[in-house]
Amino acid sequence: MTFKTLHQKCACLADKVKNCVRQPYCPKQIAPLSDSCRSGRIKICKVTGDRKLCARMASLGVYPGEEVELICPENGSQCLLKLQGATLSLDSNTTKNILVTKA
Repeated sequence: MTFKTLHQKCACLADKVKNCVRQPYCPKQIAPLSDSCRSGRIKICKVTGDRKLCARMASLGVYPGEEVELICPENGSQCLLKLQGATLSLDSNTTKNILVTKA
């Protein structure tokens, strides 16, 4: 399945995946999620990495501009994110590719 076919079938998801890396959503100071040391509300600014990671995060609901709650931060290790009624556990490689700021 090509990106064009995906865009025709599900324009909403395809647009979010395409805009995943392009648009800056946060004018404030941003840092990787792995460097966040306090729990609380954060705003996702950008998802970096390859297309596969960006598409995976989009399918989980992790979009730029989305406000989530960081539950259990530990620098450089796994962390728990609470968003849209679900709780996600992300590994350290993934958290390095998600740029966030305080909400």
